[in-house]
Amino acid sequence: MALCATVLPGAAPATAGPAPEPGTALAQWIDRDTVVWKGAGPGAAQLEFGPADTAGGGRDGRLRLTPATLTPAERAAHPHLKTFPAFAVDPRDQHLARTALRDRLVATQRTADRMLRAVTGVQIPGVLDDLYGPAAERAALGPVFHRGRPTLSVWAPTARTVALELDGRTVPMHRDDASGVWRARGERDWAGKPYRYLVTVWAPSVRKTVTNKVTDPYSTALTADSARSLVTDLAVPALAPDGWDGLRKPAAVRATADRPDPLRNARIQELHIRDFSVEDPTSRHRGQYLAFTDRDSAGMRHLRKLARTGTSYVHLLPAFDVGTVPERRSDQAHPDCDLSSYAPDSDRQQSCVAAAAAKDAYNWGYDPLHYTVPEGSYASDPDGTARTVEFRRMVQGLNRTGLGAVMDVVYNHTVAAGQDPKSVLDRIVPGYYQRLLDDGGVATSTCCSGTAPEHTMMGKLVVDSVVTWAKEYKVDGFRFDLMGHHPKANILAVRKALDALTPQKDGVDGKSVVLYGEGWNFGEAADDARFVQATQKNMAGTGIATFSDRARDAVRGGSPFDADPRVQGFASGLYTDPNSAPGQGTPAEQRARLLHYQDLVKVGLTGSLADYTFTDTTGRRVKGSEVDYNGAPAGYAADPGDALAYADAHDNETLYDTLAFKLPEGTSADDRARMQVLALATAGLSQGPALSQAGSDLLRSKSLDRNSYDSGDWYNALHWNCADGNGFGRGLPPAADNKDKWLYARPLLTDPALRPDCAAINATSAAYRDLLRIHATEPAFDLPTTARVQSALTFPLSGKDETPGVLTMRVGDLVVVFNATPQRQDQTVGAIAGERYALHPVQAHGADRVTATASYAPATGTFTVPARTVAVFRHR
Repeated sequence: MALCATVLPGAAPATAGPAPEPGTALAQWIDRDTVVWKGAGPGAAQLEFGPADTAGGGRDGRLRLTPATLTPAERAAHPHLKTFPAFAVDPRDQHLARTALRDRLVATQRTADRMLRAVTGVQIPGVLDDLYGPAAERAALGPVFHRGRPTLSVWAPTARTVALELDGRTVPMHRDDASGVWRARGERDWAGKPYRYLVTVWAPSVRKTVTNKVTDPYSTALTADSARSLVTDLAVPALAPDGWDGLRKPAAVRATADRPDPLRNARIQELHIRDFSVEDPTSRHRGQYLAFTDRDSAGMRHLRKLARTGTSYVHLLPAFDVGTVPERRSDQAHPDCDLSSYAPDSDRQQSCVAAAAAKDAYNWGYDPLHYTVPEGSYASDPDGTARTVEFRRMVQGLNRTGLGAVMDVVYNHTVAAGQDPKSVLDRIVPGYYQRLLDDGGVATSTCCSGTAPEHTMMGKLVVDSVVTWAKEYKVDGFRFDLMGHHPKANILAVRKALDALTPQKDGVDGKSVVLYGEGWNFGEAADDARFVQATQKNMAGTGIATFSDRARDAVRGGSPFDADPRVQGFASGLYTDPNSAPGQGTPAEQRARLLHYQDLVKVGLTGSLADYTFTDTTGRRVKGSEVDYNGAPAGYAADPGDALAYADAHDNETLYDTLAFKLPEGTSADDRARMQVLALATAGLSQGPALSQAGSDLLRSKSLDRNSYDSGDWYNALHWNCADGNGFGRGLPPAADNKDKWLYARPLLTDPALRPDCAAINATSAAYRDLLRIHATEPAFDLPTTARVQSALTFPLSGKDETPGVLTMRVGDLVVVFNATPQRQDQTVGAIAGERYALHPVQAHGADRVTATASYAPATGTFTVPARTVAVFRHR
């Protein structure tokens, strides 16, 4: 193939040959010097650009490409592209790059007589970062006020034109060629006015130039249903509730000299804003932000009890602007049937709920539309800035109760991409903010249209958004959804930006803001394929925690994705109290698996430490990293605080529902409650932070729903009054995610033993709070380093003779016995014979009178613990 010369305007090339497939972009322009093209043939190629709709490119020009080799730096920056054919951009044509990027762009290869042999679209994020990133990264975007006058700025380097639609009129915007940012400076009277951007840009997904009317990705306020952005200064006094400037943070969430990391021993309640109050008749603001200001509501009284006994944070499921809930109450659908009239195992409830789900008021909220504006459906008025004030009042209400407010943030995907009306980022810079696969399709491994925080401006959006929430809303922490889809560098940049916030300069102490997230390793980014990910193993030692699923699965049994939900584990009766589920193996196989689960629980109790050494149940001396978890190391943390322990969260069945599936038929309500407390204790008494789903201490059920993200209030609402039950038996769970388990669910939902009464619910909650109080008052549960854990924490009975279903831990002056069996158990620790221990006074005088019967015989060093009980003994 011959190297083609630059085509002057009007000199149309021959175009016979294949046309590019719609949406396909096999070529990637990774920097101003280099293009890679998966599947390219040998010889030269070119990037052709211009407005024409012909198959082979445009009439304006081209950049010549010659075969080349990626540099070491390019291979390191784009490891997933290192095996693709590479091409160098002719230095004589590089001056055309900025022009080419603002038009239709294709990569072509032609024959010597200039007939088209291959053509594909071009991915452009890399070259945009190279050309515009350094200047754009420093830009202040969105509405920025100076002495009352706003400047509106949007990054749109590929746009032909951008204008501002302000309050029904069009205002020109001016482009900065160095950064690709378009700006318009306004007058004071712009404040409060609705606006959108009019972006004229080539849209590869529809293969034409479009003018998109789109809201601001950096919006600070919105009209109802996110129809328009509002020119809003979050710093104006009118948006500050009384006492906002002087808001004092609870001691448990402040960084201090002797506790620089408030996350290390945090106990967190995971809570959905609507679940909290929508069915609480004692709340004056049901389903709203302001429910957290109703100090005398049942929900707030319960949170106050938890705070007083050791809970430090409430983790709020997504509260930013989402794309799937009508914000006006008049537009929200409701199930069109009497849900309470049907049998507990009926399929009518779920069908009624499903029929309204698309338009009802409920969604978990993992469907971001605008990342930095509170969701309007939780406000008293979604149209305007009431949501700003009321979100701030919610933070105040939680802080005044002694609890920090953590936001669940979802920067790894958007609710839509391409030209969808709910696509914001991709309609401003098409093909940049979303992560694209090798063929140009949008990655959807996160279940939605994935974003690319590895790109400069998406990474900047993440950092800027988090800083806004921390500074302007005084949020105390952030939980990153699917954090493993972020680069580690991006999450560390968030940490650095937060650490720079000071009370004197910014009104908040950024070092006190905690960070944790889901460090799962999967999808197109898995195994550091595109960058070093923010996964469990990679985040160790950063002070940013990741959820640890190792002990969770061991405690519950099996995996959340088992076809048979009856597979048992440590706290659900494996071997010691087997159910009738087939496929769990012989008794000997169950025993071996249970003992391995106990090793996983031990690693979890250490804080999932990689280098902690102990004797496992086979008698070997092992490190936490040498204990197997489905082919991965069970221990991965460098120090306590790197891993977050939990037994249940919003994903998968609640803990109560899991135990409903797994505990043997005939297990009494009291015994189910005791196993609930024991399971919660495996996380609650661990080193490092721990989380539980709100209501788990009240035996919360979602009627066996494993994925209630869109299951409405009927399945999700919390019931603070035990007389209203725990949510169990509200019908078969929605078919979409549960029908394959209905065979197992039907007999359970009609079993009276699974409908706990007030005595069981209240006893569980009180026993859980006793454990929280013990954790909060005993320094042994707050060891700061691996070395301290190694010296202070042991499992004295671990080894070949360890009792199946019983785990004994000695930590500091305490001995903790987890007896998951249905029998009273004796645990003799000969090394402490003669020493004096007694049941911890909190439990000795606590709510659970069964636990109060636990005893210690000093002559032999024997601890006697009732069935299905966790007992804490203290040295006297």
